[in-house]
Amino acid sequence: MRPISKKDMLSAFKNNPFIIPNNNRIYSNRKKLKIAHDMLERYTGSPPANFRKQIILTNFDYYMERFYNICGDDRHKGSAMTVVHSKKADVSIVDFSIGSPTAALIIELLATTDPKAVLFLGMCGGLHRSLKVGDFILPTAAIRDEGASQHFMPKQVPALPTFKIQKFVSQIIVESGMDYRTGVVHTTDYRFWEFDEKFKSQLYEERALAIEMESATLFIAGFASKVPIGALLLVSDLPLRRGGIKTKKSARSVFRKFTDLHLEMGIKSMSEIAERGEHIRHYKW
Repeated sequence: MRPISKKDMLSAFKNNPFIIPNNNRIYSNRKKLKIAHDMLERYTGSPPANFRKQIILTNFDYYMERFYNICGDDRHKGSAMTVVHSKKADVSIVDFSIGSPTAALIIELLATTDPKAVLFLGMCGGLHRSLKVGDFILPTAAIRDEGASQHFMPKQVPALPTFKIQKFVSQIIVESGMDYRTGVVHTTDYRFWEFDEKFKSQLYEERALAIEMESATLFIAGFASKVPIGALLLVSDLPLRRGGIKTKKSARSVFRKFTDLHLEMGIKSMSEIAERGEHIRHYKW
């Protein structure tokens, strides 16, 4: 029996009626790739060539300021986002704003630069009674209660971070003498859910550890676009407790107390993952 050639395999794949090619993937559609590459520079103000292979994502301008002061070289502001690059740390940080639609967008745009690792430094509301403001959460999965991720993968596909990124971030945190929590977080596009008793009961039934607005979208869009993505979340408020909803005053306090530590873990993780981290493999479908 002769061995199956590559040509035979491609022919079988092409003629298989059960395989429907997806030409909407950023890596398989040259026209989309070209437009996204151009859009990355327009939205961030930075030439794509300036992006480092390790990237941090954030929602907050204060994180951008602190990163620039700690290790930044050049700062750019585009029509919708801002970015700071650091040659010293070999890391770029992007403020992509807030919410699932922009989370999906930034992943597809960054896919054009072929990053080695992306880490979301986000904030979340702690739901479990044991959590306190300032705790770190390394999500093991995210509940897809938002609309953006459905455009990338069917609803039954779980939103999971890239395991090797989470594993490495865990290692960095432990080496720094700190602790973290793991569990499932609930990603929603529902604002002011704190006043919806039915929704809050649902959260309890899910046993969600925390709630936020981007992780599930980032994980699904990253999986679909072959972008390795992880997340290190900071508990910024405790919305299920009396007086626990984030306010302008409490947010300022969280930034002042925890931003530098959060950034330190992110920068160290992304700076060292290229040298110390395990190789991240992309499967072909």
